[in-house]
Amino acid sequence: MRNFGLKLLVALFAVCWTASAHAQDFDTKAPFAVLMDYESGTILFNKAGDEQLEPASMAKLMTLAVVFDQLQSKKLQPTDEFFISEHAWRDGGASSGGSTMFAELNSKIPVMDLVRSVIIQSGNDAAIALAEGIAGSELSFAQMMNQLGKEIGLSGSNFVNSTGLPDPAQFSTARDLATIARFIIAQFPEYYPIFSEKEFTWNKIRQMNRNSLLEIGIGVDGLKTGHTEAAGYGEVVSTAATGRRLIAVLHGLKSMTERTEEARKLVTWGTRGFELIPVFPEGSAISHADVYGGSAGQVSLVGKGSIDLFLPKGAQNCPQATVTYKAPIRPPVQKGDQLAQLNVMCNGAVVQVTPLYAGEDVADGDIVRKATDALKELALGWL
Repeated sequence: MRNFGLKLLVALFAVCWTASAHAQDFDTKAPFAVLMDYESGTILFNKAGDEQLEPASMAKLMTLAVVFDQLQSKKLQPTDEFFISEHAWRDGGASSGGSTMFAELNSKIPVMDLVRSVIIQSGNDAAIALAEGIAGSELSFAQMMNQLGKEIGLSGSNFVNSTGLPDPAQFSTARDLATIARFIIAQFPEYYPIFSEKEFTWNKIRQMNRNSLLEIGIGVDGLKTGHTEAAGYGEVVSTAATGRRLIAVLHGLKSMTERTEEARKLVTWGTRGFELIPVFPEGSAISHADVYGGSAGQVSLVGKGSIDLFLPKGAQNCPQATVTYKAPIRPPVQKGDQLAQLNVMCNGAVVQVTPLYAGEDVADGDIVRKATDALKELALGWL
């Protein structure tokens, strides 16, 4: 018996909705840019978001993801101290000319101080010390970065060091950088507030957070800047100023000033350019999916809580929606199992994807039901 998944598209609804504003096009000077809805992972704006780029210090987000994962799993303790090696001091310290925490050679520094340096000062020496302290070498640590990246769904990235320093074999995409940021925010809420800390002092040297958007009043609370001569200026930022968290990535800009302004514009457009439309209250059935061989022929599909749609202001053909799921669904089905997703589109573009769950249990059916449904599956080529 051979089973395979088939995606079924089910037309769901068409809501009549008119916004007072006219549709506005948005663009940015950044060669690479994405705007992601944190809750659903939907990309709301995409400019070369899947094209390869040099991540520069934004690669340190993947370094931090590994460190946070080690801390959360108790394989690493916040008070553990790591050694500042010749490599960390020479290639990541003051003499390297890059961003640094000014750690002293052969000193030992607590993990959380190294973490703060990576986040606030973008310290290359701190990133190397963390990598060597956890994995023994940067290369081994990079393998951990790539493994975790695979687990969280990165599809266009490869990491070979912990710092983001240039290397032809190290690359990422704007979408992947947004995915890393989303993972950090969702999985490590106890550490995320560090990204909004304004300054950090080490070795009597006070350095301010390199994220200039923290102080301009648009609700940005993270995450990471990056720059190399070849790649230009980039930034991964997030805000929940309006109650809806967004993640923005921009890269390839010409100056820090341009980076700040373009990031501000993208975040502002994201927070103001969409309208909240309540659609489905908590517990309401959004659609149904067929169940083969079960005690019931269908299972209701519900959201986790209420479902609100965030739609572009002024969009004309909006919203349209489909429910997609992989068939055949067979019992047992338990209430709360994730079975499908709601895809909301405006003007032919997907603007929101929301998971849907089984609204009730469906047990195995009797022999008659199983035989009848088996014939249906055979006719559809599923058996």
